[in-house]
Amino acid sequence: MEDKYNQLRLERYSKELANVLCDRHFAAHDTINGPQLIGFTPIKQVNLFVIKELLLRWHHEMANLRSPYFDYEHEEVKEALLNFMNVLSRKILIKRDAFEALLQKAILDTFLLKLAPVATFEEKFLRIQEDITLPKLQENLKYIDLDKALFSGFVNTLSPSNRDRDYILSRFKLYLNANRDSIAPLTEVLEAFNSLLPITEEEIRQQQISPLAAYAASIAKPTPAAPIEEKDVVAPIHSAQREASVPVATPAPAPVATAPRTAAIADNNLNERFKAERPTMNEKFSKPASASIGDSLSNRKIESLKNSISINQRFSFINELFDGDNMTYYNTIQQLDQFRSPDEAMHFVTNDLARKYDWSKKQDSVNKLLRLIERKFA
Repeated sequence: MEDKYNQLRLERYSKELANVLCDRHFAAHDTINGPQLIGFTPIKQVNLFVIKELLLRWHHEMANLRSPYFDYEHEEVKEALLNFMNVLSRKILIKRDAFEALLQKAILDTFLLKLAPVATFEEKFLRIQEDITLPKLQENLKYIDLDKALFSGFVNTLSPSNRDRDYILSRFKLYLNANRDSIAPLTEVLEAFNSLLPITEEEIRQQQISPLAAYAASIAKPTPAAPIEEKDVVAPIHSAQREASVPVATPAPAPVATAPRTAAIADNNLNERFKAERPTMNEKFSKPASASIGDSLSNRKIESLKNSISINQRFSFINELFDGDNMTYYNTIQQLDQFRSPDEAMHFVTNDLARKYDWSKKQDSVNKLLRLIERKFA
C-alpha cells in the first residue's frame, strides 16, 4: 500500500527548490552543460531523474524527425542518426527556462520514488517504452539511486517472457509489500533536501482535501433552518401586538426582551440571504433562459461523460487541460467513462493527469471535470 502524501505541498516545494537552485547557478552562468548536469545537486537521484527526463524528451524530438518521404530504416540512415545522437549527447547546453522545468519534475519524482513507488515504477519503467523487454527494464535501473536494490531485485525476478504491463505492475505491488522492511526511511531523503531548502515530514504527510471531496462536502453542508427560529421568535411578537390592542388607560412599556432582538437579527440574516439568492427582475431577464435551466440540471446524475459535456465545455477542457490536443482529450474522457468507482477516477485525475499536464494552476477547469465525475457516480 502506498503512503499518503500532500501532493500540492510537494509540487510547491519542488517548484520553490528548483527556483532557488537555478538562481544560484544561473547567477554566474547563462547555460548548463553535461558535466554540470551530472553533479548539479548533492542529491544523486535528482540529477539522475533530470538526465532521464532530458533523454526522454530528446528521443521524442528525434522521433518527430521521421517523415514518410525518407527511408529511416536504411542502414546508412540508422548509422548517421546514431552518430548524430552521439555527437549531440556530448554537446548538452540548456538555458534556464528549459532546465528549470526538468529540475522541478526531477525533485518531485524523487519524493514520489519514496512515497509512491508503484506509480514511479509504472512511469519510469513501463510507460516510457512501447515494447517491454527485460534488457530495457534493466537499462532503466541505471537511473535509480534510492532503494535501487529493491527495484533491481524485482527486475531480476522477471523472465524475458514477461511483457504484459498490468501483469508486471501487479507483481511489483506484491514484491513491494513483501519487501517493505528493505526500504530506507523517508527521513534520509529529507535530510538531504533540508540542506537545500527546509521541509518537514509533517508537511509531506499532511492530508489535503481533494477537489472532489471538497465539492461533495460543500453540497452536503445543510442550510441553516431559519423557519424553526422564526416560529419561536414570532409568537411573542404576535402576543405583544394582541396585548397592545387591549384598551388600557396607561399601558406600561413592555420590557425589552432578547427574543425580538433575535428576531430582528434573524430577519436581517434572512433578508441578506434571500437578497443574495433571489435575483432582481432586471437580472432575471437579462440572462438567457438556458442558464437557469442548466443550473437546475447541474446536480442530476449523468450516464456518460462523453455524452454530457457540452460543446463549449469540451473546447474549454481541450484548450485549458490538454493543451489543445483533441485526441488526448477524447482518449482521456473515454478512459474516465470506463472507471467503475469515483475513487479510481478521482485518483486518475488528481495524480496521473494533474502531474502529467501540470494542472496546479488550472483549478477551475479541474473542478468542473471533477464535478462531472461526481455526477456520473452519483
